[in-house]
Amino acid sequence: MTRRQKQPLRALTAEERQELERLSRACSESVTRVARAKGRRSGDAVSLLVNCFNREGLAALDLRHGGGRSPVYGTTQRQQILETVQHPPDLAQAGTATWSLSTLQHHLRSNQGGEFSTGSTYSLWQVLHQSGYSWQNSRSWCQTGSAKRQRKSGIVTVIDPDAEAKKT
Repeated sequence: MTRRQKQPLRALTAEERQELERLSRACSESVTRVARAKGRRSGDAVSLLVNCFNREGLAALDLRHGGGRSPVYGTTQRQQILETVQHPPDLAQAGTATWSLSTLQHHLRSNQGGEFSTGSTYSLWQVLHQSGYSWQNSRSWCQTGSAKRQRKSGIVTVIDPDAEAKKT
């Protein structure tokens, strides 16, 4: 015996019906999207998906954040990290002319007060990596997709327009 539906599925538009039929036959789509388009076997899962579909339409089939840790650094702290990396460290104070993750961590902890008292070098690496920086052979963090080149007119910054495509 089935339970009475609290929120039955709303009437589908022609575009929604066509997209659901396409997804149910698709071989190159995400497995979870296809499973959601075909329907679920568990009554509770069907109920949740119907409620979400009634609110959001086809966007209900997309994956959402599955949990995990919240970011260690907020937007202002991320900005401070990126601003610090833009300038080379003080050779006399840091003992090096280029940033490493540990020297960056030590600099932020000593100069920024308690804001950076927690967080590992891995957290710093994530911030830099998500902002488009990569660790180069010169042992410094460089903006990915741009390089400084010597020309007759002087030093110019060359930007690779395909840098984002190459990363993925």
